[in-house]
Amino acid sequence: MRQTPDMVLMPGDKRASIAVDLGAESCRVSLLRWVEGKAVITLVHRFANAAREADGLRWDLRMIEAGVDEGLRRCAAVATEGVRSIAVDGWGVDYVRLDAAGKVLADPFCYRDERTVEAEREFYRRISPDKLRELTGVQLLRINTLYQLFADVLQGLPQARQWLNLSEYFLFRWGGERVAELTNATHTALVELYSRQWCGEIFDAAGLEVGNAAKIVPPGTEIGRLSGPLAELPAFRDTVLIAPACHDTASAIAGIPATGNDWAYISSGTWSLVGTLLEQPRNGEAAREENFTNLGAVGDRYCFHKNVNGMWLIRQCMNQWAEDGRVWEVSELVAAAEKVAKPEGLLDVDEPDLLLAGRMPGRINAQRIRKGLEPLDEGPENAPAFASLIFHSLAARYAAVLDRVALHGGKKLKRLFVVGGASQNMFLNRLTQEATGLELFRGSPESSTVGNFAVQLAVLEESRDAVTGAYAEQVSRWAALFVAAMEQV
Repeated sequence: MRQTPDMVLMPGDKRASIAVDLGAESCRVSLLRWVEGKAVITLVHRFANAAREADGLRWDLRMIEAGVDEGLRRCAAVATEGVRSIAVDGWGVDYVRLDAAGKVLADPFCYRDERTVEAEREFYRRISPDKLRELTGVQLLRINTLYQLFADVLQGLPQARQWLNLSEYFLFRWGGERVAELTNATHTALVELYSRQWCGEIFDAAGLEVGNAAKIVPPGTEIGRLSGPLAELPAFRDTVLIAPACHDTASAIAGIPATGNDWAYISSGTWSLVGTLLEQPRNGEAAREENFTNLGAVGDRYCFHKNVNGMWLIRQCMNQWAEDGRVWEVSELVAAAEKVAKPEGLLDVDEPDLLLAGRMPGRINAQRIRKGLEPLDEGPENAPAFASLIFHSLAARYAAVLDRVALHGGKKLKRLFVVGGASQNMFLNRLTQEATGLELFRGSPESSTVGNFAVQLAVLEESRDAVTGAYAEQVSRWAALFVAAMEQV
C-alpha cells in the first residue's frame, strides 16, 4: 500500500484541510498540507477525554470544545497558506440537546450511562426487538441513541427542540447547517433500513418528534462556512465545513485504499468490527439471528459487519497485572506471546462474561474450567501465555465471522484490510492471515483521519455527487495517497 505513480493526486486549491477525530478516550486534530507537491499529514493537537459522573455519566462538553478549538487555532498558526476545509468524525450514538435558539441544554450523557437499561426494556413493550431489527437492520444495542432519547422522555427531561450527534454538533457550532450525516444517523436505531430516512413508526413509539431531528445528508456534504470567533483568524477566511463520514468506523473504512468486491475489513481496537462493504443491505433471518448490522457507508453503500471482542481482553488483563505489580507494554507483551507454545483450546471471546470489566484473567480461567481445560497461572509472569491464548482465539473468531460475511454477502473474499490501533499487532495479523487464508494488508492506525481527509478531497476536487460508486472510488484513490503520506511521517 505504498504510494505509486498512478496514486499521485494534486488538488487545484493547495490550501490546507483539517480533520477532527473525536474519541471517547482521546480527541485528535490533524492537519493536511501540500508541501513541495506532496501531501503531509500532521497530528497537531491531541487531548485526553473521559466521561465523568455529574448527575449521570456525562461528557464534559466545554472541555471538548476548548480542546478542539485549541487544535484549530494551532492549525491556523501553522497553515499560513489558509485552511480550505474542516470536517469532524467521532464516536456515535451520543448527542447534544439544544433549545429552540440552538443553545446547549446540558452536558451530553455518555452511552455507558445505565439509564438505558430500563429505557430499552420499556421500549420493547412498545415495539418488539424483532420488529425494531426488521425496521432498521442494525444490531440491538442498549447504547443506541434511540434508547438514550427515550430515557430522556422517561426521566421527564426538558424537551429538546433539537438534538445533534456530537460530530454534527461541532459543525453546527462553527456555523454549519443542522444536519444528521447518514453514517452517524444509522447508529441511532431511528433510521428505516431501505429508505434511509427517519422512521416515523419508531419516533412515535418513543414519544419523540421527527421534526426535532435534523435532515439526513450523505457523507461528503458541504454544510456551510466557518463563522464566529475562529473565522476571524486569517487562515480561516472562506473555510468550508464538510460532514464527512461522521461516524469514526465509517470514516475508518473510507480510509481503506481498496477497490473491487473481493475484500473485507477488520477495524481493530477495543472492539473488532469484522465485515465488508455491500451495495445492498442483508437483513434476512440468518443475518438478524447472528446479529450482523447494516450501517451507512460512503458512496451509498452499507457497512455489513459484526462486533467481535478485541483488545479489550488484553487491556483488562494488563490492568489486573499492573495491580499485581507488573506493568506490561503492549509491544513487549506481543513479542513475548509470540515465543510461547500454541495454547491448548481456544476462548469464546464473545462470551458475555468477557465483555465485563475487571478480573479478566479469572474470567478467562472460569471459561476454561467450564470447557474442561486446565486454568492458567494468573500471575503477571504468565502474561505471555494469556496473550497468546487471546490472540489465537481472536484470529479463530475473525475467521469464523468472515466465513459468514462471505456467505451473507455473496462474496468470494481474497483480501483482508486491518485498520485501527491493533493493526500494528504483527503477531495477531499473522495468526489472522493463517486462520482466514486471506491476503492481509495493514491499513493506517489512524484510518479514521485518513478517511476523513479522503472524503473532504473527493468532494472538493472530484465530485459533488456524494452518493455514487464513482464517488467511492475517488475517495479510495485519495485514501491511498493519504495512507502513503502517513506512512512517511
